[in-house]
Amino acid sequence: MAPDGLVDLHAHGGVGATFGADPVAAQQIVAHHRAQGVAAVVASLVTASGPDLHAAVGALAALVAEGALGGIHLEGPFLSPVRHGAHDLRLLQLPDPGLVDLLAGAAAQGGAPNALVHWTFAPELPGSEALVRRLVNHGIRPAIGHTDADAATVQATIGAITDGLGQPALVTHLGNGMPPFHHRRGGPFAAALAGAARGDAIVEVIADGTHLDDDEVVRMIFETVPAERIALVFDAISATGLGDGEWTIGTMPVTVRAGVATITGTSTIAGSTSTLADIVRRCIDVIALDPTSVRTAATTTPRSVLSP
Repeated sequence: MAPDGLVDLHAHGGVGATFGADPVAAQQIVAHHRAQGVAAVVASLVTASGPDLHAAVGALAALVAEGALGGIHLEGPFLSPVRHGAHDLRLLQLPDPGLVDLLAGAAAQGGAPNALVHWTFAPELPGSEALVRRLVNHGIRPAIGHTDADAATVQATIGAITDGLGQPALVTHLGNGMPPFHHRRGGPFAAALAGAARGDAIVEVIADGTHLDDDEVVRMIFETVPAERIALVFDAISATGLGDGEWTIGTMPVTVRAGVATITGTSTIAGSTSTLADIVRRCIDVIALDPTSVRTAATTTPRSVLSP
């Protein structure tokens, strides 16, 4: 199956660069992903200071206006300190609707008022309900992720998002940045999977063999949830396209060995070095999923997030 037409909702970088305030670096990243068959790339910004995020959103919004980028994704800074993953713990903060206003304004000044596609946050944090309302008011899809919430909190948040948007909520890289699923504590995984099965949520899945290293989990997701509620992503970092070595994601040092990226000196996964086309092929050739369903999850579903 040809990889052309793929849509990626979650990419931090590639070929040695990370999405930020440098438009030349951003164009280099986009060119690499397009060469790998991705028709539309959403630039994901990791947790950073307010001024840094403002500068990055303004610069990237101009590329959205030009059609070079499909949109912008904010991953943080409203994340759980328990489940922050590769995000700098020192830069996390509680939900702040004022920052939403500020960055929505930066996108408008950059020429693309609708550039902010989705924003990942932890729903258990104080102020999350007001944050959801503010995101919805700006037309930004709230995305649940990097959370230590229980299933009830996630379920209630999915309901609030779908009621506000009239569209499904988004769940950032299902299974990562959240407690592991347990038969006595289903947590965010169970609530997200149930929400997606009902049609109330879209779950991002990184099927690279590392983020979800049991292929039976990926198979379970595809056999439980309609492909129209699954978005394959690959969470690309600056090392994508370059291989092993020492890199960074935001302020955090990253080591890549045998293609697996971790925060240096830890076992914490720090994004992917695969391509979305690699993941599509792996889903079909290794996991033996239905090719039509895989194609939908890599094209139609993520495109529906860009154009609800």
